[in-house]
Amino acid sequence: MIKTLQVTLLCAFLAVLYACALPLLALVKPLEAGTPAPAFTLPDVNGKAVALSDFEGRPVLLNFWITT
Repeated sequence: MIKTLQVTLLCAFLAVLYACALPLLALVKPLEAGTPAPAFTLPDVNGKAVALSDFEGRPVLLNFWITT
C-alpha cells in the first residue's frame, strides 16, 4: 500500500512538473543547421569561467552529466 502511494505521488508530481514546463518549452526555439551557437560562459571543473568564444574556429563538444 505504501509503495502504491509513493508511485501515485511520484506520477502526480511528474504530471505537475510537465504541465509547468510546457509554457517554457514553447519559448525554446531550436537553431537551424548552420546557425552559430549563442554566446555563453560556463565554469570548468576547476571553477574557472570558460566562454564559447574562447574556442572560436574549433569544434566544441559539450558533455552534460550529473551524478547523485
